[in-house]
Amino acid sequence: MSSANVKVGEQPIYDARELGTPKMLILGIQHLFAMFGATVLVPVLTGLSVSTTLLFAGIGTLMFHAITKKNVPAFLGSSFAFLGGYFAIAPGGDPALLPYACFGVAVSGLLYLVLAALFNAFGASKVMRYFPPIVTGPIIIAIGLNLSQSAIDNCASNWGIALVAIVIIIVCNIWGKGMIRIVPIIMGVLGSYLVAAVTGNIDFTPVKEAAWIGFPIVWKRTVFGIFTGGNMNGSLLATAVITIVPIAFATMMEHIGDISAISSTVGKNFIKDPGLNKTLMGDGLATTVASLFGAPANTTYGENTGVLTLTKVYDPFVIRLAACFAIVLSFCPKFAAIIEVMPAATMGGISLVLYGMISAVGVRNIVETKADFSKSRNVIIAALILVLSIGINYSSIGSINIPLGSATISLSGLAVGSLVGIILNAILPEKDYVFEDDSPNPTGVDFEMAQGKSIREK
Repeated sequence: MSSANVKVGEQPIYDARELGTPKMLILGIQHLFAMFGATVLVPVLTGLSVSTTLLFAGIGTLMFHAITKKNVPAFLGSSFAFLGGYFAIAPGGDPALLPYACFGVAVSGLLYLVLAALFNAFGASKVMRYFPPIVTGPIIIAIGLNLSQSAIDNCASNWGIALVAIVIIIVCNIWGKGMIRIVPIIMGVLGSYLVAAVTGNIDFTPVKEAAWIGFPIVWKRTVFGIFTGGNMNGSLLATAVITIVPIAFATMMEHIGDISAISSTVGKNFIKDPGLNKTLMGDGLATTVASLFGAPANTTYGENTGVLTLTKVYDPFVIRLAACFAIVLSFCPKFAAIIEVMPAATMGGISLVLYGMISAVGVRNIVETKADFSKSRNVIIAALILVLSIGINYSSIGSINIPLGSATISLSGLAVGSLVGIILNAILPEKDYVFEDDSPNPTGVDFEMAQGKSIREK
């Protein structure tokens, strides 16, 4: 969702518990439904566990609410921004390599704590000068373009099924009403999945063999399994950190945009109370804990903010109820198996739209914040980020390899581009980005498929 200027005013805020238990449960299920399609798509694309993902989406949301004084009505689901990191470290969803990618994401979560501490010490406006849209926008564009090849490869397995998903997403996102507009991903998945099932393109054997009840965490697929397995690869650990951590600079800006939008929706300035230091801490810790146990990174979800807009029920208790539902659902392996047998073409159709939207969001990030390209410094920063991030990724070398003693550390194109952009922005003169606490600038960052209109436009 694009962020909006915070306008603190009187809006109808309903206490869900005053509506009665049946309505309260329905509201919780509605939030579960809103986050579901995007949240489970990340493990399907990367090879991570659907059950573990649902478990830590719920746990992460509850952690976030505890840290933010139970005041912010945000749901934490899977982040799409780190997909490129998972693919770089664990191509093809290799189960032996995924824990290394998760380690890199876990360290990225700790970077949130560093930014939270800087906000607490110096204030948001001073810190944000070093992460302007002229840096984060091109990074986001590169994230989407670097993922494009995998989307086409998956679509190529059955273009007919892929096109069903694409068409449904477009129709729901543009012409859908109410909840249909908020959940285009899940509608696309359901429609394409149904066509694939009817045409005999799905093998349901794993679903028949899966148990109804099971524990959602597999130890060898966690980060802890790396250190207890006896064959830890130190070079790959370091490479994972250096490759994936720079992505966090974009996701932290996404977080700030999301909190701004939630503030505008609810009519409370969460940028000041509980403060970005608390919300970043909650998001970062949730990401680190989830990643350590083999789940994707967490992020605040635009889909659920859209539900807040529709229902006018801003009570965070309803979000916590949805989190509990997600935790309960994670203990059903048969349900996870239904998701995991999804055809590659369905995933391709969904990701084709999603990855393109990620790049488009990067463009919107630059446009909405009125980045000044008449300044040579801004042109140079954007140019180097894009060329390095995309060029290195698709070159014959694929990465920059740096020998370090007996080990070799590989820097992905995105890592090189991000670091160069951040450093150049810091040292070049004429910084022109100002972030206001009372009326935060929109970052325009949203890595999820949210409703067709932004919160600001409604």
